[in-house]
Amino acid sequence: KEKAKGQKGKKITLKIAKNSIRISFDGGRRLDLSHMGITTFPQCILKLADVDELDLSRNMLKKIPSSIENFQNLRWLDLHSNQLEELPKAIGTLQNLFYLNVCNNKLTTKSLPEELNLLKNLHILNLGLNCLDSLPTSLGALKELTEIGLFDNALTTIPNSVKRLPKLKKMNAERNPFPDSTEQEEHADSIKRIEKLYLVPEKNLCSSCLKTCQEETDKLNRLKNVAPSPSKKPSFALLLTPNSSAKDNQEEWRLR
Repeated sequence: KEKAKGQKGKKITLKIAKNSIRISFDGGRRLDLSHMGITTFPQCILKLADVDELDLSRNMLKKIPSSIENFQNLRWLDLHSNQLEELPKAIGTLQNLFYLNVCNNKLTTKSLPEELNLLKNLHILNLGLNCLDSLPTSLGALKELTEIGLFDNALTTIPNSVKRLPKLKKMNAERNPFPDSTEQEEHADSIKRIEKLYLVPEKNLCSSCLKTCQEETDKLNRLKNVAPSPSKKPSFALLLTPNSSAKDNQEEWRLR
C-alpha cells in the first residue's frame, strides 16, 4: 500500500498551493511547488494562473498539459529535474516568459515543440542534461536570448542560427560528443568574443593604444609560456551543471 501511494505522488490541494506562494525579489508572485513528490500536474493551480513565476522543479512530472497556456503572466518557469519526455506546443503562447529551465529531464530533439521559437521575450534557456542529439534551427528565432545551457546532451553540432543569435553572451555546451574536440571550444569562443573582445583594425588605433595592446599581448604570451596550461574548457558561473539529482540551490539559474 505504501508503495502504491508513493507511485501516485503527493496530492496538491488549492490550500497547499496558496500557502506555497512567495513574493519574489522584484515583488512578483512566485508559486513554489518544488521538491514535493508531484507526479502529475496539479489542476488546482489553474486557479492561481495569474502568478508571475512557477517552480515545479525536483518532482516526478512526465508531462506538462496544454493548460499551461493559462499562465499568461509567467516570466519565470522552472521545470528542472523531473521526468519530462515532452513539452506542450502551448508553451509557445507564454509571450512574457523571460526564463525557462527544463534541465535534467528526458527530452529528445523530437519532443521539443517548434512553438518554442515563439517565445520572443525569452532571455535564458536551460536545455542541459537531456537527450538532445540536435537542436532545431528554429531556435535562431529567439533574438532576445542571452544565455543557453546545452551541456550533457548528445549534440554533435550547434546550428549557426543559434551560435549567431545577436544577444547571446553565454553558452555552456560541455560534455557533448562533438566530433572535433576543438569544436566545443569554438562554440564557446564565438560567444566569449561577443562578451569580452572589442576588435578594431590596427590602423584605427592611436600609437599609444596600439603600444598598450601590444604590451598586453606580449605579457599574456609570456604568462602562457611560464604557467602550466590550464584547462581550455570555458566556465560560466550562471550555467553551472547540476548533478544527476540536480543542485539543491538553483538560484544561479534565477534571474538576478
